[in-house]
Amino acid sequence: MGHSSFFIQLDGQRILIDPVFSTNAAPVPGAVRAFDGTSLYSAQDMPQIDALLISHDHYDHLDYPTIVALRPKVRHVIVGLGVGAHFEAWGYDQGNVREADWNEVVALTPQVQIHITPARHFSGRTLTRDQSLWAGYALVTPKHRFFFSGDSGYGPHFSEIGQRLGPFDWVALDMGQYDARWANVHMNPEQAAQAAEDLGAKVLIPAHTGRFSLSPHDWNDPFKRITAASQGRTYALWTPEIGQPAYLDGRTQTFTPWWEGLVRSDVALEPRK
Repeated sequence: MGHSSFFIQLDGQRILIDPVFSTNAAPVPGAVRAFDGTSLYSAQDMPQIDALLISHDHYDHLDYPTIVALRPKVRHVIVGLGVGAHFEAWGYDQGNVREADWNEVVALTPQVQIHITPARHFSGRTLTRDQSLWAGYALVTPKHRFFFSGDSGYGPHFSEIGQRLGPFDWVALDMGQYDARWANVHMNPEQAAQAAEDLGAKVLIPAHTGRFSLSPHDWNDPFKRITAASQGRTYALWTPEIGQPAYLDGRTQTFTPWWEGLVRSDVALEPRK
């Protein structure tokens, strides 16, 4: 659903990851604005949610208006250590909020296990820093294995996760907000391509890109680079547009290079003239 937001239907469970339905991803109104045409969904569009997963507390992953609006629809919340304090302050029943450390496992149902996995990042909102945990998630059922990296720099943890929990049918990896200054806390597309192989991925979908611009590179640079970096790899690269479903039931699917022919204005993605 753009940036790092994903809605997953798995083994009868509806799982929502890092939803940000606001049109900006910062505490200051008008800052970090979403590109026009990318804010297609609201909390009202969501069905009942069996599990809401939050990777960490940065504004582009934990969005106060979205979380408050979703409250009546969410059965369970799964977050890293310390992140539950936000949900308590925002009116959630703490009996429905599970905080977990890296390598813990939460059984959503007897058939659906959610593994909290390590990541290389940081946390903090406004004046606080690193008072809560950042993480990724592995969703494991008897038939499927999914992985969401959250925000993370490249490191040996991907190989360890792949050996312990993989191979994965589908992975979504941070690859869209990179800079030399952030080399330890975000991946570039080439690193994400290697991480996908470390994880034993069958399918890779880009994450942390396509809706907000937080870094100085061109908005479409991640798509261009991951397409090139994925040539000859052991996985398939899928690049759905916002709102386009992706199925893992063997049906034929087509994902086009939709970013070609688009240009970015200061606040919008527009057809190239």
